[in-house]
Amino acid sequence: MAQEISAERNIVGVQFKNRGKEYSFDATNIPLKKDDKVIVDTENGLAIGSIVTDVRHLQQHELPCNLKKVVRKATDDDRKIDAENREIENDAYMFCEKKIKERDLPMKLIDVESLFDKSKIIFYFTADSRVDFRELVKDLVQQFKTRIELRQIWVRSEARILGGIGVCGRELCCVSFLNNFEPVSIKMAKEQNMLLNPEKISGRCGRLMCCLAFEYPHYIDAKNRLPKCGMSIHTSGGRGKVIRLNLLEETVVVMLPDGREVEMSAEEVMERNSISL
Repeated sequence: MAQEISAERNIVGVQFKNRGKEYSFDATNIPLKKDDKVIVDTENGLAIGSIVTDVRHLQQHELPCNLKKVVRKATDDDRKIDAENREIENDAYMFCEKKIKERDLPMKLIDVESLFDKSKIIFYFTADSRVDFRELVKDLVQQFKTRIELRQIWVRSEARILGGIGVCGRELCCVSFLNNFEPVSIKMAKEQNMLLNPEKISGRCGRLMCCLAFEYPHYIDAKNRLPKCGMSIHTSGGRGKVIRLNLLEETVVVMLPDGREVEMSAEEVMERNSISL
C-alpha cells in the first residue's frame, strides 16, 4: 500500500496566455492551487502559465507521456519579466503587420509569442499557400535582435487564439474546454439531423463545428437505443407508428391509429416492447 502511495504524482493543468489548450505538468511537492501563476519547463525552455485545475493525484500508469515539471511558483520578478514580454509581443505584432503590408505578402498575422527568456520570438500566421517570407525575417531580426520563427497555423488554431462566440451564443469550444481538435465529417452532421447549410454547421473558423464531433457518439448511442421512424411499437394507448425522434432527450413520438400523438422515453419503449431495438 505504501508503495502505491509513493508512486502517486501530483498533476496540475496549466494554460498559457489564459486561453487555448490545457497542458499537464508534474507539480512535484510544490503546494499549488487553481489560479496560481507558475514557471514550468517546456520544449522551448521556461514559460509562465496559470493553473486551471485542482491538483490531481495520479498513479504512474495514468501519467501523460513526456510529462514535464512545474519549476516554481511565479515570483514578483517572474511577473515583471512576463509583463515585459507582453510589451515585446505587442510591439512585435505591430511592426510585423506593418512590414507584411509594406512587402505585400499574402499572409495574415494572428499572434506573437516571446519566449520567457526572450531568446526567441514566434510569429503565428495563416496563408492560403506557401509564402516567401525571407526578407520579412531579416526585417524582424534587425529590429528585435533575437531569434525569429514564423510558424504557419491552420484556421482552427486561428479561431482558438482569437476566441469569439459561436452560433450557439456561447464561447467557442476550442477556447473554453476542448484540448485537441478531432476530425469532423459531414456524416456527423447528417447523423445529428442538422440542416446541411454551411452557415448552420460551420464554426467561426469556416470549418465544420467541433461540437459535431464530440456530440456525435451520444447521437449514435441514442439512435441505437431508440426505434427507427416508421417502426410499429406498443404504447400505453395501443400500437402506433414512430414518426419523430428527439435524440437529445432520447424520446420518440408515436402516432396512434386515431391520429393522436404520444411521446415515450427510451426506457418506456423498452419496457413495452420485447423486440430488440
